[in-house]
Amino acid sequence: MARTPRSASPRKKAGQGSPDEEALRRFIRTRGSEYLRRPNVTSIGIGHKVKGGRDTGQLAIQFTVGRKLEPQRLEAEGLPPLPSNIVIEGLEIPTDVLERRFRPSWELVEPEQLTKDLRKQRLDPVRPGCSIAHERETAGTLGAIVYDLHDGAALGLSNWHVLQGPNGSIGDAVLQPGPFDDNRTERNRVGSLLRSHLGAAGDCAVVRLEERGAASEIIGLGVTPRRVARAALGDAVVKSGRTTGITHGRVTRIEVMVRLDYGGSVGLREIGGFEIGPDKSRPTPEGEISRGGDSGAAWMASDAQGRATDIMLGLHFAGESEGETGEHAIACQAHAALEKLDARLEPPAPEMVRQARGEGFDTGFLQDIVPLPEARGARREDVLVLKNGETVVHHTHFSLSMSRSRKLALWVAWNIDGRALKGFGRKGLDFRIDPEVGVENQLGDELYAGNRLDRGHLARRADLVWGQDAEARQANRDSFYFTNITPQHQSFNQSGAGGLWGELEEAIMEEAEIERLRLSVMAGPLLEEDDPVYRDARIPRAFWKIVAYRDADDGDRLTARAFIMTQENLLDRIETLELDPFRLFRVPVTEVERRTSLDFGTLRLADASRTSPSTQYRRRERHAAAVLEVRSRIGITM
Repeated sequence: MARTPRSASPRKKAGQGSPDEEALRRFIRTRGSEYLRRPNVTSIGIGHKVKGGRDTGQLAIQFTVGRKLEPQRLEAEGLPPLPSNIVIEGLEIPTDVLERRFRPSWELVEPEQLTKDLRKQRLDPVRPGCSIAHERETAGTLGAIVYDLHDGAALGLSNWHVLQGPNGSIGDAVLQPGPFDDNRTERNRVGSLLRSHLGAAGDCAVVRLEERGAASEIIGLGVTPRRVARAALGDAVVKSGRTTGITHGRVTRIEVMVRLDYGGSVGLREIGGFEIGPDKSRPTPEGEISRGGDSGAAWMASDAQGRATDIMLGLHFAGESEGETGEHAIACQAHAALEKLDARLEPPAPEMVRQARGEGFDTGFLQDIVPLPEARGARREDVLVLKNGETVVHHTHFSLSMSRSRKLALWVAWNIDGRALKGFGRKGLDFRIDPEVGVENQLGDELYAGNRLDRGHLARRADLVWGQDAEARQANRDSFYFTNITPQHQSFNQSGAGGLWGELEEAIMEEAEIERLRLSVMAGPLLEEDDPVYRDARIPRAFWKIVAYRDADDGDRLTARAFIMTQENLLDRIETLELDPFRLFRVPVTEVERRTSLDFGTLRLADASRTSPSTQYRRRERHAAAVLEVRSRIGITM
């Protein structure tokens, strides 16, 4: 395809400055689709400009077209010419036009041309490089054994068009070998389709391996994929596919967007990835680096001797159409595919699995680590040790630790994603015993029967109900465990100093610039020896809460605010009658540490206590710098 003349306006030309590869990436992501809509353009990407058949090493925006035509033919067929250069962020970048057509790598050679080798046999355990496909597809390649971030289970990684296809859906049966190689469906079922993606991140899917074991070493390469890297121009790569076996290549274009026809109701789709061309130093016997049936094969980085390393760069999904001159393949970026599929190459640590399920307090929720509280001094002896030897219980979006003597939580810590909150109600949900702790270690319903004592949530139910629907519903249920409940006076739980206690998180979100509307919160009762006794249980008279967030108004700094709700007048420390009204005070984090014997680590350093005068606070001079009474929502954040 011919080009339009070079722009006559003054521009900084390539060679007068180094083009920023990231700027070219941004251009492809934001403008690439415009060019793919032109009838003759099959892909766009970043590569080295080719002159006279030789690689110049100069970065260029490379287009591939179905047919390369002279200007008069373009005009006759109504095809717009492509530019000879493009100005990207002030720098003039040359373009290149190559003749290539791509198709999904699912078309297979004729049966009589095939021999029944190891890759096409039923394997147990299954291994990357073998034949696999959806029950209504033909055959592709198992690329790698990966692991589910949600439960650590072994999964098989391949393409969307191999494991699902236009007529498939999540939960369908996947066969190994694929039906083209052995059509005995019941015998060859290996598992069910778990997740898939077809779009900018690639053509990829994972199958849960339910029927057979899995070995992770790739057939013929002798390596197990353990690391993931982003492909760069010139990288040497090698793959092991169902049809062409082991072939070598070089990365010729990156940030490629290609338009492919997947047929059926799916039709044309734009898929992201990178391009691989032949490695002239390691040619294949038939000159083809991929053929139909190689879809899903993992492209691994290779060393100077052509041996595969354990670094996975991509997942093969398309090759040039039969009869094209030259041979090129397209692969999606491995890191993008794994991210979309919630999978990883190594089995995830138990902590990572727990967080992926939404279980427990996420200490990295605010990017800076917010550690769980640590008991210190004599308080250590009061921490309940569970049967598994742990001292922390994890539920959906919150964690807690129990007081052995009081059978109440010492603390509950939870995360709030304000952008993902759901409006699920509490209808049909009952308070219940926490099975992780044991009935003998928690105060149950017998304490609340026949009286006006309230069951008060420490982690608010509404704070926990966020995320995907199933996750949010589970958090809703988990919030009713008695380990998250504290006996509270009705005046505390129902009125709560004019509602401020229950609205602390909402008030801070409204009054401060919270980065991404994310909060990490901790709360608990202040357990004192002189708390009033009722039915053999001591009823707390005061409660504490610490709210942490990243303050967008203060350089995105980690910020913490601490509060105590009590009947005690913290300003002058005078003794008060038991029926005095509850009052809300903002205090230093160190005051909560002193009164709870808990260590809050980095939250102590992130304390946002301020001393500027305000009509929203009533203060006494000797405590002005430390304790402030909150009378309104505005006072919460000042």
